[in-house]
Amino acid sequence: MLEPKNNDELPPIPPKRYFTIGEVGELCAVKPHVLRYWEAEFPQLKPVKRRGNRRYYQRQDVILIRQIKSLLYEQGYTIGGARQKMSDNPEELAKSNVNASEIRSLVKDLESVIAHL
Repeated sequence: MLEPKNNDELPPIPPKRYFTIGEVGELCAVKPHVLRYWEAEFPQLKPVKRRGNRRYYQRQDVILIRQIKSLLYEQGYTIGGARQKMSDNPEELAKSNVNASEIRSLVKDLESVIAHL
């Protein structure tokens, strides 16, 4: 059974145009072999491939990977369920993930205020 992982500690996405698979792995806390597997399972995830079939991910790919990770590890979806959820309502999914991250940030702020009191 999958244990939910804590996505609160993911680093911010730097202002770059392209990211290597190793960089994306660090930004999303996912191993490169998992990213390659997700490419096969999620048609929306298509990194640019250049010489030697090297993958170069763009910012929207990193955001998409974080959404996939959230669906699979935090919300408990299967690969098929996550694929269906992403293809059904991609706009709604993006809104829900933004709201969830805002809520996490607010909770952290409130906890630090409580700790200071």
